[in-house]
Amino acid sequence: MLESLVAFGGLVLLRDSIEWEGRDFLKALIKKSALCGKQIHVLGCEVSEEEFREGLDSGINSRVVYHDLFRDPLNWSKTGEAFPGGPLGALRTMCRLTDPRPVTVALDSLSWLLLHFPCSTVCQTLRALCHQDSCGGDRSPGERVNVLGLLHEELHAPGPLGALGSLAQIEVSLRGTMGQASAHILYRKPGHRPTYQTQWFSILPDFSLDLQEGPPLQSQPHPDSHTVLVDPTSHVTFNLHLSKKERETRDSLALPFQFSSEKQQALLRSGPSQASGHILYEPDAYDDLDLEDPDDDLDI
Repeated sequence: MLESLVAFGGLVLLRDSIEWEGRDFLKALIKKSALCGKQIHVLGCEVSEEEFREGLDSGINSRVVYHDLFRDPLNWSKTGEAFPGGPLGALRTMCRLTDPRPVTVALDSLSWLLLHFPCSTVCQTLRALCHQDSCGGDRSPGERVNVLGLLHEELHAPGPLGALGSLAQIEVSLRGTMGQASAHILYRKPGHRPTYQTQWFSILPDFSLDLQEGPPLQSQPHPDSHTVLVDPTSHVTFNLHLSKKERETRDSLALPFQFSSEKQQALLRSGPSQASGHILYEPDAYDDLDLEDPDDDLDI
Protein backbone atom coordinates (compact mmCIF):
# COMPACT_ATOMS: atom_id res chain seq x y z
CA MET A 1 0.00 0.00 0.00
CA LEU A 2 2.71 2.49 1.02
CA GLU A 3 4.73 1.65 -2.10
CA SER A 4 2.19 3.59 -4.15
CA LEU A 5 3.16 6.81 -2.36
CA VAL A 6 6.50 6.95 -4.17
CA ALA A 7 5.22 5.64 -7.50
CA PHE A 8 2.37 8.11 -7.67
CA GLY A 9 2.67 11.31 -9.68
CA GLY A 10 1.40 14.44 -7.98
CA LEU A 11 1.26 15.84 -4.47
CA VAL A 12 1.39 13.43 -1.53
CA LEU A 13 0.52 15.29 1.67
CA LEU A 14 2.11 13.87 4.81
CA ARG A 15 0.21 15.21 7.83
CA ASP A 16 1.95 14.66 11.14
CA SER A 17 1.23 15.91 14.66
CA ILE A 18 2.70 16.10 18.12
CA GLU A 19 1.62 12.50 18.57
CA TRP A 20 3.82 11.31 15.69
CA GLU A 21 6.58 13.32 13.99
CA GLY A 22 6.66 12.65 10.26
CA ARG A 23 10.22 13.49 9.19
CA ASP A 24 11.41 9.91 9.67
CA PHE A 25 8.50 8.71 7.55
CA LEU A 26 9.48 11.26 4.88
CA LYS A 27 13.05 9.95 4.91
CA ALA A 28 11.74 6.39 4.62
CA LEU A 29 9.80 7.36 1.47
CA ILE A 30 12.89 9.13 0.11
CA LYS A 31 14.91 5.95 0.58
CA LYS A 32 12.24 3.90 -1.19
CA SER A 33 12.17 6.42 -4.08
CA ALA A 34 15.94 6.24 -4.42
CA LEU A 35 15.83 2.44 -4.52
CA CYS A 36 13.30 2.76 -7.36
CA GLY A 37 15.89 4.69 -9.39
CA LYS A 38 14.47 8.16 -8.92
CA GLN A 39 16.45 11.36 -8.53
CA ILE A 40 15.63 13.05 -5.22
CA HIS A 41 15.46 16.81 -4.63
CA VAL A 42 14.97 17.90 -1.03
CA LEU A 43 13.97 21.43 -0.07
CA GLY A 44 15.19 21.64 3.53
CA CYS A 45 13.83 24.51 5.62
CA GLU A 46 13.56 23.21 9.18
CA VAL A 47 16.71 21.16 9.80
CA SER A 48 20.28 21.33 8.54
CA GLU A 49 21.54 19.17 5.69
CA GLU A 50 23.74 17.16 8.05
CA GLU A 51 20.81 16.34 10.31
CA PHE A 52 18.58 15.39 7.39
CA ARG A 53 21.14 13.09 5.76
CA GLU A 54 21.95 11.39 9.05
CA GLY A 55 20.96 7.74 9.04
CA LEU A 56 20.75 7.38 5.24
CA ASP A 57 23.49 5.27 3.67
CA SER A 58 25.91 6.63 1.09
CA GLY A 59 24.07 5.05 -1.83
CA ILE A 60 20.88 6.89 -0.93
CA ASN A 61 22.63 10.17 -0.16
CA SER A 62 24.33 10.09 -3.54
CA ARG A 63 20.91 10.36 -5.20
CA VAL A 64 19.73 13.17 -2.94
CA VAL A 65 20.22 16.75 -4.12
CA TYR A 66 19.75 18.88 -1.00
CA HIS A 67 18.69 22.51 -1.38
CA ASP A 68 19.68 24.01 1.95
CA LEU A 69 17.39 26.84 2.95
CA PHE A 70 17.84 26.28 6.66
CA ARG A 71 21.00 28.34 7.12
CA ASP A 72 20.13 31.33 4.92
CA PRO A 73 16.63 31.02 3.41
CA LEU A 74 16.51 34.60 2.06
CA ASN A 75 20.21 34.87 1.06
CA TRP A 76 20.96 37.64 3.52
CA SER A 77 24.64 36.66 3.63
CA LYS A 78 24.92 37.30 -0.14
CA THR A 79 27.07 34.22 -0.60
CA GLY A 80 25.26 33.24 -3.77
CA GLU A 81 24.54 29.76 -2.47
CA ALA A 82 20.85 30.33 -1.86
CA PHE A 83 18.29 30.78 -4.59
CA PRO A 84 17.62 34.44 -5.47
CA GLY A 85 13.89 34.04 -5.03
CA GLY A 86 14.13 32.33 -1.67
CA PRO A 87 12.25 29.09 -0.99
CA LEU A 88 9.58 29.72 -3.62
CA GLY A 89 12.32 30.56 -6.10
CA ALA A 90 13.87 27.20 -5.30
CA LEU A 91 10.54 25.51 -6.00
CA ARG A 92 10.20 27.30 -9.33
CA THR A 93 13.74 26.24 -10.23
CA MET A 94 12.84 22.64 -9.43
CA CYS A 95 9.84 23.05 -11.68
CA ARG A 96 12.17 23.70 -14.62
CA LEU A 97 14.22 20.55 -14.09
CA THR A 98 15.39 19.02 -17.36
CA ASP A 99 16.51 15.65 -15.99
CA PRO A 100 14.60 13.02 -18.02
CA ARG A 101 14.74 10.53 -15.15
CA PRO A 102 11.81 10.19 -12.71
CA VAL A 103 12.08 12.83 -10.00
CA THR A 104 10.81 12.98 -6.43
CA VAL A 105 10.70 16.35 -4.68
CA ALA A 106 10.56 16.32 -0.87
CA LEU A 107 9.48 19.49 0.95
CA ASP A 108 10.60 19.76 4.56
CA SER A 109 8.32 21.35 5.27
CA LEU A 110 5.17 22.87 3.81
CA SER A 111 4.39 24.32 7.23
CA TRP A 112 7.51 26.48 7.06
CA LEU A 113 6.47 27.76 3.63
CA LEU A 114 2.91 28.53 4.79
CA LEU A 115 4.23 30.50 7.76
CA HIS A 116 6.36 32.74 5.50
CA PHE A 117 4.36 33.04 2.28
CA PRO A 118 0.68 33.43 1.31
CA CYS A 119 -1.22 30.19 1.02
CA SER A 120 -2.39 31.04 -2.52
CA THR A 121 1.20 31.55 -3.72
CA VAL A 122 2.34 28.26 -2.20
CA CYS A 123 -0.58 26.38 -3.76
CA GLN A 124 0.06 27.88 -7.21
CA THR A 125 3.76 26.93 -7.03
CA LEU A 126 2.92 23.39 -5.92
CA ARG A 127 0.49 22.96 -8.78
CA ALA A 128 3.11 24.07 -11.28
CA LEU A 129 5.66 21.77 -9.65
CA CYS A 130 3.40 18.72 -9.86
CA HIS A 131 2.56 19.35 -13.55
CA GLN A 132 6.07 19.30 -14.96
CA ASP A 133 4.88 19.39 -18.57
CA SER A 134 3.48 22.91 -18.06
CA CYS A 135 6.83 24.24 -16.88
CA GLY A 136 8.83 23.74 -20.02
CA GLY A 137 10.65 20.59 -18.91
CA ASP A 138 11.81 17.74 -21.14
CA ARG A 139 9.24 15.31 -19.79
CA SER A 140 6.50 13.70 -21.77
CA PRO A 141 3.16 15.53 -21.78
CA GLY A 142 1.00 14.76 -18.77
CA GLU A 143 3.87 13.28 -16.73
CA ARG A 144 3.93 14.45 -13.14
CA VAL A 145 6.66 14.81 -10.57
CA ASN A 146 6.19 12.95 -7.30
CA VAL A 147 6.01 15.65 -4.58
CA LEU A 148 6.20 14.66 -0.92
CA GLY A 149 5.09 17.51 1.32
CA LEU A 150 5.47 17.30 5.09
CA LEU A 151 2.78 19.30 6.91
CA HIS A 152 2.45 19.91 10.65
CA GLU A 153 -1.34 20.10 10.71
CA GLU A 154 -1.65 21.44 14.26
CA LEU A 155 0.08 24.69 13.25
CA HIS A 156 -2.51 25.75 10.69
CA ALA A 157 -6.12 26.82 10.47
CA PRO A 158 -8.70 24.74 8.55
CA GLY A 159 -8.46 27.07 5.52
CA PRO A 160 -4.85 26.31 4.50
CA LEU A 161 -5.32 22.64 5.36
CA GLY A 162 -8.33 22.43 3.09
CA ALA A 163 -6.58 24.27 0.26
CA LEU A 164 -3.59 21.91 0.33
CA GLY A 165 -5.90 18.92 0.69
CA SER A 166 -7.74 19.91 -2.49
CA LEU A 167 -4.41 19.89 -4.38
CA ALA A 168 -3.21 16.56 -3.00
CA GLN A 169 -3.97 13.32 -4.78
CA ILE A 170 -3.00 11.38 -1.64
CA GLU A 171 -3.27 12.47 1.99
CA VAL A 172 -1.50 10.50 4.70
CA SER A 173 -2.37 11.19 8.36
CA LEU A 174 0.24 9.72 10.70
CA ARG A 175 -0.71 8.51 14.17
CA GLY A 176 0.97 6.25 16.70
CA THR A 177 3.27 5.84 19.68
CA MET A 178 6.26 3.82 20.88
CA GLY A 179 7.88 3.13 17.53
CA GLN A 180 4.75 1.79 15.82
CA ALA A 181 2.35 3.95 13.90
CA SER A 182 -0.60 3.89 11.55
CA ALA A 183 -0.97 5.69 8.26
CA HIS A 184 -4.53 6.67 7.38
CA ILE A 185 -4.40 7.12 3.62
CA LEU A 186 -6.94 8.99 1.50
CA TYR A 187 -6.70 8.37 -2.26
CA ARG A 188 -8.27 10.76 -4.74
CA LYS A 189 -8.55 9.70 -8.37
CA PRO A 190 -10.20 11.80 -11.08
CA GLY A 191 -13.65 10.45 -11.86
CA HIS A 192 -13.66 8.10 -8.86
CA ARG A 193 -14.90 8.32 -5.31
CA PRO A 194 -12.20 8.85 -2.64
CA THR A 195 -11.00 5.65 -1.00
CA TYR A 196 -9.67 5.21 2.53
CA GLN A 197 -7.12 2.69 3.74
CA THR A 198 -5.18 2.17 6.95
CA GLN A 199 -1.68 0.67 7.13
CA TRP A 200 0.23 -0.13 10.32
CA PHE A 201 4.00 0.15 10.13
CA SER A 202 7.19 0.78 12.02
CA ILE A 203 10.37 2.53 10.88
CA LEU A 204 13.63 0.62 11.25
CA PRO A 205 16.92 2.35 12.20
CA ASP A 206 18.02 2.36 8.52
CA PHE A 207 14.74 4.11 7.57
CA SER A 208 13.19 1.02 6.04
CA LEU A 209 9.44 0.57 6.46
CA ASP A 210 8.32 -2.56 8.29
CA LEU A 211 4.71 -3.04 7.18
CA GLN A 212 2.31 -4.89 9.45
CA GLU A 213 -0.96 -6.64 8.73
CA GLY A 214 -2.92 -5.39 11.71
CA PRO A 215 -2.74 -3.08 14.71
CA PRO A 216 0.25 -3.32 17.06
CA LEU A 217 0.08 -6.14 19.56
CA GLN A 218 0.38 -3.88 22.58
CA SER A 219 -2.69 -1.91 21.49
CA GLN A 220 -4.90 -5.01 21.47
CA PRO A 221 -6.77 -5.65 24.76
CA HIS A 222 -5.73 -8.80 26.59
CA PRO A 223 -8.34 -10.76 28.56
CA ASP A 224 -7.75 -10.81 32.31
CA SER A 225 -9.12 -13.75 34.26
CA HIS A 226 -9.20 -11.66 37.45
CA THR A 227 -11.35 -8.95 35.91
CA VAL A 228 -14.92 -9.01 37.23
CA LEU A 229 -17.54 -8.15 34.63
CA VAL A 230 -20.10 -5.68 35.95
CA ASP A 231 -23.63 -5.57 34.55
CA PRO A 232 -24.35 -1.89 33.75
CA THR A 233 -28.11 -2.50 34.11
CA SER A 234 -27.93 -3.96 37.60
CA HIS A 235 -28.78 -0.70 39.40
CA VAL A 236 -31.52 0.67 37.15
CA THR A 237 -35.06 1.15 38.51
CA PHE A 238 -36.71 -0.91 35.76
CA ASN A 239 -36.22 -4.38 34.38
CA LEU A 240 -34.65 -4.74 30.93
CA HIS A 241 -34.77 -8.53 30.87
CA LEU A 242 -37.67 -11.02 30.77
CA SER A 243 -37.79 -14.45 32.26
CA LYS A 244 -38.84 -17.48 30.22
CA LYS A 245 -42.35 -17.47 31.69
CA GLU A 246 -42.74 -13.74 31.03
CA ARG A 247 -41.68 -14.17 27.40
CA GLU A 248 -44.25 -17.00 26.95
CA THR A 249 -46.99 -14.83 28.45
CA ARG A 250 -46.05 -11.93 26.19
CA ASP A 251 -46.06 -14.13 23.06
CA SER A 252 -49.49 -15.62 23.87
CA LEU A 253 -51.12 -12.23 24.40
CA ALA A 254 -53.57 -11.21 21.64
CA LEU A 255 -53.00 -7.65 20.53
CA PRO A 256 -56.10 -5.41 20.34
CA PHE A 257 -55.37 -4.26 16.81
CA GLN A 258 -54.64 -7.74 15.48
CA PHE A 259 -57.33 -9.11 13.06
CA SER A 260 -57.52 -12.70 14.33
CA SER A 261 -59.21 -15.67 12.70
CA GLU A 262 -61.99 -15.58 15.36
CA LYS A 263 -62.94 -12.07 14.29
CA GLN A 264 -62.97 -13.11 10.65
CA GLN A 265 -65.32 -16.04 11.35
CA ALA A 266 -67.67 -13.85 13.43
CA LEU A 267 -67.99 -11.36 10.58
CA LEU A 268 -68.60 -14.08 8.01
CA ARG A 269 -71.41 -15.68 10.11
CA SER A 270 -73.27 -12.41 10.66
CA GLY A 271 -76.69 -12.25 8.88
CA PRO A 272 -78.48 -9.36 7.17
CA SER A 273 -80.38 -8.42 10.29
CA GLN A 274 -77.17 -8.27 12.25
CA ALA A 275 -75.42 -6.20 9.62
CA SER A 276 -78.00 -3.38 9.92
CA GLY A 277 -78.03 -1.17 12.96
CA HIS A 278 -79.48 1.99 14.51
CA ILE A 279 -77.83 4.93 16.16
CA LEU A 280 -79.53 6.15 19.30
CA TYR A 281 -78.60 9.74 20.05
CA GLU A 282 -79.68 11.80 23.02
CA PRO A 283 -78.68 15.46 22.62
CA ASP A 284 -76.99 17.37 25.39
CA ALA A 285 -77.87 20.82 26.63
CA TYR A 286 -75.04 22.40 24.70
CA ASP A 287 -75.59 20.61 21.40
CA ASP A 288 -76.36 22.78 18.36
CA LEU A 289 -79.56 21.59 16.72
CA ASP A 290 -80.02 24.52 14.32
CA LEU A 291 -79.93 22.82 10.94
CA GLU A 292 -79.98 26.11 8.99
CA ASP A 293 -76.91 27.55 10.75
CA PRO A 294 -74.95 24.72 12.42
CA ASP A 295 -71.99 27.01 13.19
CA ASP A 296 -73.85 29.73 15.05
CA ASP A 297 -72.21 28.76 18.32
CA LEU A 298 -68.67 29.46 17.03
CA ASP A 299 -69.02 33.25 17.49
CA ILE A 300 -67.45 34.12 14.13
